[in-house]
Amino acid sequence: MDDVEIPEYFICPISLQIMRDPVTAITGITYDRESIENWLFKGSNTCPVTKQPLPNDSDLTPNHTLRRLIQSWCTENASNGVVRIPTPKAPLTKSHVVKLVKELWVPQSQLKTLRRFELLAMENARNRRYLAEAGAVKSMFSFLEACFNKQQTVGLEEALSILYHIRVNPTSETRLQLIESDGIMETFTWILQCKLNDHSSIKSHALLVLKAMVKTASSHQLERLKPGFFSSVVGVLREGISHQGINAALQILLDTCPWGRNRMSMIEAGAIHEIIEIELGMPEKRTTELILGILFHLCSCADGRSQFLSHCGAIAVVSSRILRISIAADDRAVLILALISKHCGTCAVVLQEMMGVRAISKLCMVLQADCAHYLKEKAKEILRSHYDFWKNSPCFASSSLSRIQLI
Repeated sequence: MDDVEIPEYFICPISLQIMRDPVTAITGITYDRESIENWLFKGSNTCPVTKQPLPNDSDLTPNHTLRRLIQSWCTENASNGVVRIPTPKAPLTKSHVVKLVKELWVPQSQLKTLRRFELLAMENARNRRYLAEAGAVKSMFSFLEACFNKQQTVGLEEALSILYHIRVNPTSETRLQLIESDGIMETFTWILQCKLNDHSSIKSHALLVLKAMVKTASSHQLERLKPGFFSSVVGVLREGISHQGINAALQILLDTCPWGRNRMSMIEAGAIHEIIEIELGMPEKRTTELILGILFHLCSCADGRSQFLSHCGAIAVVSSRILRISIAADDRAVLILALISKHCGTCAVVLQEMMGVRAISKLCMVLQADCAHYLKEKAKEILRSHYDFWKNSPCFASSSLSRIQLI
């Protein structure tokens, strides 16, 4: 195959591969269907070659002549290892999708219809766009609510997979769904609490969809979330799910942290202990940033600080992340230590622990590192507040810091 010269006009300008289903755009340029549909689905509205306007819903005309030429060439070069391109099946039409949406509510064929939806959603970007335009997202939410009302788990896996693959975005449709139905959050709370066979996959998909919904929700809706909602999210973290699911759950917690009632619900659900345990496992950068962001919010209240300090590895793991992960992580970690040191009074146990796990050493390093001015000032404030307790610490001696230098 490597020795065979492929005619230039057989190559898709986007994928640079032989076209399997060539289609011609209104600009006159031919692309492989999957490549140009993905291009348009991602929001691009210009022709990749000519840079002329190319509307998202513009017609793509099948180039049957070119496809036959490609197939003929593949057959002639079969002895050189070239595999014949199969004739593509007819693309999905909007009318077919509308028909499927109606069939979803026929009890006898409901599961079969859901699986058909799922296959279509997984197949390509065009199908996903048609599904979204035909109201599939709203239908899936309605189906999930119906499952909740009947306490029925059959079809949950497929419906959540469909929503995941369609990539529910913060659009007017999902916003309308949240406004119209107060039960949608209760539905997802129930899903996260269900005992299911394919636990990790289903609940990861549920959290990814829920993350998009939280991004969409209004402040009024988010401040009305019930304690059970947070217990279910924390519960999934406790049970263990995919890395993608963990990050989705953490993002949900972070996005709902600004409201005091929500913070108390998270604390009561044991969120601090669970996310510290995750952080002790040395996760990737983004996971650490999310965890530190949540801890900062939860440590802003007395109960949160108390739960934080009750974990023997809390101060150590937060301190260890300073100057090792990212600027965002440095910011959150230093501010967490500031909250702890400010409200601990003269508690010798906490102050001694901060010294023992090298938190003080890290703060001294912040003063000498290329950090933002405000962060250095915050580190100075922490060190200055308990200088009399920490002044004999080795890190103070090694860095030649004095009370005067901290002023």
